[in-house]
Amino acid sequence: MEIAQLSFAADCPPLSAIAAAKLAGVPLPLDSSLPSGSPPFLLCSNGDKLLGTSVLLRHIGSVSKTQGLYGSTESESSEVDKWLDYAPILSSGSEFENACKYLDEYLEKRTFLVGHSLTIADIAIWSGLAGVRLRWESLRKSKKYQNLVRWFNSIYSEYNDVLDAIITTYVGKKGSGKAAAAKQGPSNQSKSVNGDVSDKGKGSNRSSAEVDLPDAEVGKVCLRFAPEPSGYLHIGHSKAALMNQYFAQRYQGKVIVRFDDTNPAKESNEFVDNILKDIETLDIKYDRVTYTSDYFPQLMEMAEKLIREGKAYVDDTPREEMQKMRMDGVESKCRSNSVEENLKLWKEMTEASERGRQCCLRGKLDMQDPNKSCRDPVYYRCHPMPHHRIGDKYKLYPTYDFACPFVDSIEGITHALRSSEYHDRNAQYYRIQEDMGLRKVHIYEFSRLNMVYTLLSKRKLLWFVQNGKVDGWDDPRFPTVQGIVRRGLKIEALIQFILEQGASKNLNLMEWDKLWSINKRIIDPVCPRHTAVIEEQRVLLHLVDGPETAFVRIIPRHKKYEGAGEKATTYTKKIWLDHADAECISVGEEITLMDWGNAIVKGIEKDKDGNIMQLAGVLHLEGSVKTTKLKLTWLPETNELVNLSLVEFDYLITKKKLEEGEDFLDVLNPSTKKVTAAIGDSNMRNLKHGEIMQLERKGYFRCDVPFVRPSKPMVLIAIPDGRQQSVLK
Repeated sequence: MEIAQLSFAADCPPLSAIAAAKLAGVPLPLDSSLPSGSPPFLLCSNGDKLLGTSVLLRHIGSVSKTQGLYGSTESESSEVDKWLDYAPILSSGSEFENACKYLDEYLEKRTFLVGHSLTIADIAIWSGLAGVRLRWESLRKSKKYQNLVRWFNSIYSEYNDVLDAIITTYVGKKGSGKAAAAKQGPSNQSKSVNGDVSDKGKGSNRSSAEVDLPDAEVGKVCLRFAPEPSGYLHIGHSKAALMNQYFAQRYQGKVIVRFDDTNPAKESNEFVDNILKDIETLDIKYDRVTYTSDYFPQLMEMAEKLIREGKAYVDDTPREEMQKMRMDGVESKCRSNSVEENLKLWKEMTEASERGRQCCLRGKLDMQDPNKSCRDPVYYRCHPMPHHRIGDKYKLYPTYDFACPFVDSIEGITHALRSSEYHDRNAQYYRIQEDMGLRKVHIYEFSRLNMVYTLLSKRKLLWFVQNGKVDGWDDPRFPTVQGIVRRGLKIEALIQFILEQGASKNLNLMEWDKLWSINKRIIDPVCPRHTAVIEEQRVLLHLVDGPETAFVRIIPRHKKYEGAGEKATTYTKKIWLDHADAECISVGEEITLMDWGNAIVKGIEKDKDGNIMQLAGVLHLEGSVKTTKLKLTWLPETNELVNLSLVEFDYLITKKKLEEGEDFLDVLNPSTKKVTAAIGDSNMRNLKHGEIMQLERKGYFRCDVPFVRPSKPMVLIAIPDGRQQSVLK
């Protein structure tokens, strides 16, 4: 049977099948025009269509003239099949490292996975590792799994020309259209992630998405992630945190987590605790945690030093008037105050006297600078209120503009990563460090992450919390780390999504669908399958020849992933169907009852309004599922079923992107939550909080409230899959 064409989606190429065909010398015309997320298929010359990567590999192995590619004996072929079934686990983020550990132990005394030569089992596992790029590269460099790395490098060394070409062409393209690094071995970031973590200067064929930090030296780079503890971390902060970790790993440096706690009016220990929780969730490896407030004494000393040197002055101009004067380039009358007068007023500020509260400390930079951020910025303001860490010791606090360049320098930060929205303030940052007489810190900019229909301003998010529009900072409608995780996003998907953008400085508005599509590719191969029927107007199907006594079969929770475990399915004479399904059935029609077999509907009972009340039918288990139009989920009529609340969420605002000056209150979405009552199979009693499952034919869900008692419904939150507008019907 000759191969006519291999078809796949450009964002999800079957690397192992392409590599196997190349290595086996099997001609394989390629077509990458399938829609995003589509499974690959092989169209043969006789019209047969082979669907799925493992099926493709088996076919390539069987038609190849390369001896032993599918095993040299029947026993070896069976072993190869087991590895092909195992390979998809490498794309399951939560199981990835366990899989690496298992492979490492297995390969301790082996050169190949099966037998004594290369097989499609080796190609499947090698491609699986190469496909997750950054995560595998990190483990590969750590020397944690030396047997697995030895095996991986050995295959790459033997077939590097072919493997290089495939990785460069397809792994780098996933979601980006850019090629990956070639000559250093395959780049190993997560699927659809651009760039690698190779050391600087290892060759000229690095990814076009990989960028260098200025004047960075391997082993000497020190970065900082500096959130303000005035809210929970959101997806935008996640990008900053992950970019810092990316460069720290690449240059074998370190990251400091520093809380920029200079505004006591907005900050609290609750936010500190939850930010640390979010950092742990993101798996950010940091050197230590510091606080800007740790440096308040030194900052006070520096402020006084600048006053004495004539580089700062105390100004009592009202705030709004001062802002206008800065815009117009008009100097304050206080700019010419003597050092003695400034020190006197500075003392008033430190005591928060009535006179002191009228003043602020400003840097004396250049009021005529075209860059308005350099027009005498404010360094200190009076805020006579207690600080969440140090109480009421201070009555004035430094601004971010003053504190950041100081602390960055004295903490040993070599490179400060900032989003490009701060670009105009870079000159101010450098000028302040220069006036302070401190070591210069390099600034590296990256683009801010913006999402459609999403507010990332903590002030605006706080409004939703304070006005009861959401249930808290972890509400599934929120873009916070805790919110999107609660909605069912795996952190592996978030990491892939963010790192694939690399350190680009281009401003972009990202679609949530892309993130949820990545998430689906991670959860679908491993999450268990369960069944639910919508409560409203559910319909009973009476199987006349059904079992008089209910019986139970043990079946897999996931037909293609043994690790999902098993479930007990009960078969009864009467079963429940969704009303929407019942409406599609005609008298005399043969239908397929999933995980049971076929049945023929003999009668449909309706009420006077035409609503279906009950169906009657007979089993036809010898019937072919290929001939039926309807493949239906069902539940047995038993008292073991569980009550469910299926919860679906929508965006908080109705506009993709707010225009400058536009009020978000004008575009609030009036309906953002839908709850649907349903019943579920009895196995769902065992679901734990946070567990993800697929309700067959309804979509993916995360268990938010597990089973407690029959009268209290379980709460399942619908997980978007990047394609469906609504999962509940």
